[in-house]
Amino acid sequence: MTTRRNFLLNGVASVSTLAVPGIAHALTPKFEEFVARPAAIQLAPPSYAKTEIWGFGGGMPGPELRITQGERVQRSFLNELPQASSVHWHGIRIDNAMDGVAGLTQAAVEPGASFDYDFVVPDAGTYWYHAHARSFEQVARGLYGALIVEEAEVPDVDREEVLILDDWLLDPKTAQIDPDFNSAHSRSHAGRMGNFIATNGRYDLSIDVRQNERLRLRLINAANARIFAIGVAGMEGWTVALDGMPLVKPQRLGEALVLGPGQRADIIVDVTAETGETAHLVRNDSNDGVSQVAFPVTGRATAARRDTPAALPRNAKMNVAGLENAVPVRLNIEGGAMGRMRSAVLKGERKSFRELVSENEFWAFNGTVGMPDTPLADLGLGQTVRLEINNDTSFPHAMHLHGMHFREIGEDGTLGPLRDTITMFRGETRTVAFVADNPGDWLFHCHMLSHAASGMMTWMRVT
Repeated sequence: MTTRRNFLLNGVASVSTLAVPGIAHALTPKFEEFVARPAAIQLAPPSYAKTEIWGFGGGMPGPELRITQGERVQRSFLNELPQASSVHWHGIRIDNAMDGVAGLTQAAVEPGASFDYDFVVPDAGTYWYHAHARSFEQVARGLYGALIVEEAEVPDVDREEVLILDDWLLDPKTAQIDPDFNSAHSRSHAGRMGNFIATNGRYDLSIDVRQNERLRLRLINAANARIFAIGVAGMEGWTVALDGMPLVKPQRLGEALVLGPGQRADIIVDVTAETGETAHLVRNDSNDGVSQVAFPVTGRATAARRDTPAALPRNAKMNVAGLENAVPVRLNIEGGAMGRMRSAVLKGERKSFRELVSENEFWAFNGTVGMPDTPLADLGLGQTVRLEINNDTSFPHAMHLHGMHFREIGEDGTLGPLRDTITMFRGETRTVAFVADNPGDWLFHCHMLSHAASGMMTWMRVT
């Protein structure tokens, strides 16, 4: 008997055939072609050989998709990879059939086959797309790109830059991607951490600016596991949106804006550095600030600074009401190295932690390793959910909910910003609330992708 868990694992963690009649078919003429294929790019400095990657359109990042709020995305995904694949449109509240989760919302697209993605984008903001079959490998090989949905009312900025942050695990001699995607250390510890950090595929990205110029920087963390703590130097900034969703009012940037894997932030910055100086987007690594992106100041835009930027226009359905009657759901995260998990259920059988380690499985949600046959929550359309998440492990986890956004409930009962991913640090218990307003089966998993591959996946049903 094929269980939901086995079906998902076949889609996400293997290259076995999952072709379903009517799903994989010839390219639809009216749809633009969207191809995933192997390629080589100059990722490391020029003294190294080009790095072999997998990329959408043969590039990395993949082509930027930029549309206006309310417009339709129509793409025929053509798979020219040696593995089955699919495309997930991260953070977009779309129809379940278009969510791109191989094994849950569609069959994986086999090599040489195609799949038509067709959906309307309801929300303005900064989103991204990435592979969602063997994502712990395919995203690490470069299969991602930015999806930018523009507001009808353009904010008062001089220009904007999309900055995709990532790290790569490269052989220091050859600059080729480390092929050990199933490393037990990555799966059981903090995830697949890279040794080469880049922005938009560049280790030395530099963007000329002018003093008093106002920029909108759209930040996307596409790393498999790295948490970026971002600040600015030679600029003054405000956060105006998180995970695509506008804040009620701009928040002044402090020492560090924390972005876990999958998370995004829109910041508006004014260049304060003098002509001839260099401003920086700064990555804070263990108390040391390192330049992530350089902004050489080549002149002056205006003589005077502007006022604090206005808030971005709200998206629809941003309120989370009905907390007094919310359905309570609890998720306990267990396992990993230095954890306290003694046993868990794997494929219907309870196994000791030692036995799980022998199968390269390390994490559990509510005592179950990997995708369960029954949902974490079976919800009626429109119900409000109060989800308590307990991180009973020694490592951080970026918990991502597909299809819907949530707000964190503070200790005083106030609701935080609307988000689709929450970064949970060791030992934390946090509670989020959301309205189950999008029907379908929705994945909920850790976006440290090696963690998802080694147990940290579940799902919710909205009917």
